[in-house]
Amino acid sequence: MGIVVQKYGGSSVTDVARLFQVADRVVETVRQGHQVVVTVSAMGNTTSELLALAQSVSRQPGRRELDLLISVGERVSMTLLAMAIADRGVPAASFTGSQSGIITDERHIAAQVIEVRPHRIEKALSEGKVAIVAGFQGVSRTGEVTTLGRGGTDATAVVLAAALGAAYCEICSDVDGVYTADPRVVPAARRIDTLPLDGAVAMSQAGARVLQAAALSYARAHNITLRANATRRPPGEGTVLPPGATPDAVTAITTDTQLTHCRLPDLTDLPADLTPAAWWQAADGVHLLLDTRNRHGGAPLPARWTDLGAVATVSAIGRCAVTDPDTVRRAAAAVPQATRWWASGATWSALIPPDAAAAAQRSLHAALIEA
Repeated sequence: MGIVVQKYGGSSVTDVARLFQVADRVVETVRQGHQVVVTVSAMGNTTSELLALAQSVSRQPGRRELDLLISVGERVSMTLLAMAIADRGVPAASFTGSQSGIITDERHIAAQVIEVRPHRIEKALSEGKVAIVAGFQGVSRTGEVTTLGRGGTDATAVVLAAALGAAYCEICSDVDGVYTADPRVVPAARRIDTLPLDGAVAMSQAGARVLQAAALSYARAHNITLRANATRRPPGEGTVLPPGATPDAVTAITTDTQLTHCRLPDLTDLPADLTPAAWWQAADGVHLLLDTRNRHGGAPLPARWTDLGAVATVSAIGRCAVTDPDTVRRAAAAVPQATRWWASGATWSALIPPDAAAAAQRSLHAALIEA
């Protein structure tokens, strides 16, 4: 039945009991006839705890040392999970990012995968073993440990699926698929059975937490079908994400509440390895929205930057949210808290105060999806 790659996030392995659930699920997948490769995140809040520890000893830790430090969490998870699977009668072997052949560029904290050489994983599979891979990390061509940024375990799973020719890649978390909005905030939100990858990329770029934008883009480029599922649900359920274009209709509403509004004198101050969530030019300089999750430990901003405070965005995903004047008008009317709005690709977005995010998400969902 071919190779299946499964990714389990930190909430899926937050403690030993949940790690045992993952081990049972992996064994079930093996007994269905698949060869299984697993990528796993650090347990629970391990990464945050390691970052806090770094901040306790250094006001501004170097990126190289941070990468070495925070790569430890995934190594703990991978070895423990391999032990648990072996105790269930299925042989397993664990591998770090470098042992897995995940080669990246030189950018610490937000590295990009440039090549995958999965020889050791292929050998383990040929020996009848489950291969457990530490997510979120790789190695540069100069031998430096690197990490892949927020949601990097998703990226690990997808690049391995492409390199191994997997039947599909299943992204497992604490939610059973992709929803039209956050169901904890919008009671009327519903699960989407099938969502083309272009739409999923747009959702993730606009702040949706279910899947990482870089991983989705890689899956799209390599024609990989993904599945988004809950760890508690049987393998093969959830939302299917095949290659394809964003639907015309508004498919989902997302918010991003972990952004900082920054101003800098000009674009020459923008680091090459930084991709802002959004940016615009004004009379007083260049404004950008910076994802705080990639500022490990709340690292200080560069000297000439001005921190204008926390902000949020709310977005509508669907081509008509950009191309249809009536949809744009209804979107703008539904978010009166917005201080500015813009449209790009298949996404309409508005800048709002963080404490308005929940209300804006409900209002936009009611106006564009429920209606």
